[in-house]
Amino acid sequence: MQSRDRHGLINRVEGPAGASGGACSARPSPPCFILLLALAPLAGCTAMAPGIQFARAVASDTSRASAPRTEMRTITPELVRKEREQREQQVSQDISALMQPAQPYQIEAGDVLQVVVWDHPELSASMLPAPALGMPGGAGVAGSPLQPQSGFEVDQQGMLDFPYAGTLKVAGLTSSEVHRQLTERLSRYLRQPKLSVRVLAYRSKRVYVDGEVKQPGVQPINDLPMTLTEAINRAGGMNPTADQSRILITREGKSYTVNLPLLVQRGANPSSIMLANGDVVRVFSRDESKIFLSGEVTSPRALPMRNGRLTLNEALGEAGGINPVTGDARQVYVIRRSSAESLVYQLDANAPGALAVAEGFELSPKDVVYVAATPLTNWNRTISALIPGALPTAVIATTPGR
Repeated sequence: MQSRDRHGLINRVEGPAGASGGACSARPSPPCFILLLALAPLAGCTAMAPGIQFARAVASDTSRASAPRTEMRTITPELVRKEREQREQQVSQDISALMQPAQPYQIEAGDVLQVVVWDHPELSASMLPAPALGMPGGAGVAGSPLQPQSGFEVDQQGMLDFPYAGTLKVAGLTSSEVHRQLTERLSRYLRQPKLSVRVLAYRSKRVYVDGEVKQPGVQPINDLPMTLTEAINRAGGMNPTADQSRILITREGKSYTVNLPLLVQRGANPSSIMLANGDVVRVFSRDESKIFLSGEVTSPRALPMRNGRLTLNEALGEAGGINPVTGDARQVYVIRRSSAESLVYQLDANAPGALAVAEGFELSPKDVVYVAATPLTNWNRTISALIPGALPTAVIATTPGR
């Protein structure tokens, strides 16, 4: 026989002999009965650890043909040491082509030369109208463009036409080399000619500075060596939001990443990085180098890196650490994606010395730090999602004295 109470639930089941049905003979409260119904289908789901579920989810998401392959790695002292060596080697390879000694300025097509022949002012008359010298970007012009100047422009073929000297090939020569050739040519008509040659307007070479600088734009290359620090200083310096560890130099289709703090730390002089004509310098913002923390941390957030450096331990500390109630310290993941592959690093924060290892593990821009939840937390959330309010009601119902 079976009867139902006012809730419509079965209170008792009797067999043919009228005996009660064992454990089912007791009248369960409605919340307890609901939990019993919910536990059966969830028995297999809660057996799987949440970290394993997360790892499988990442793997399945990247298992498509168009997606990069995924590799799992455990964060160990050996892994930290290898990644540090690879990072330092990569930095050395990137800037080796840029570390060159300064060279004298070489005249090219478009430059304007000032040639003065002493005691012969007629030869020093301007072959270029004075207003033409007041070109835009006059930062590379010697002297005020408002004052009349004597200038001879180098044509597009790199030739210079000078009275009595004829046409000279001056492209690729320095001022002293042009002075020597002009003296040799004029000595045929003048006795011991004395002259001076200087670049009046630098118009053939320039670099472009963009990004987090105060005055982005074109910077002409003049007789002063155009180093990386010189170009940034001419652009007014970096903004407070600039990331000094991510300065991108593009030259002839190839890009080089410069980390200024790391160079200084290793004893290298950033002023030894020479720029060439057509180089593009871009200073990135710190907002473009963020680390994302999610999962069971006290305060999930996006953290900017400090001049390109942020360790896993520092990131977890900025987020308030692992949630002591819901977080599983054995399953701390770092997800790093690239065009070739996706890497998932795992740290067991409960292991001895794990915090020291996390302090040496440096994060990269756009890394995602994820802390998995404990199995009990996942079970609690699943029950709450299926039957809202069931678990608190069950706790109240089973509390003694209620």
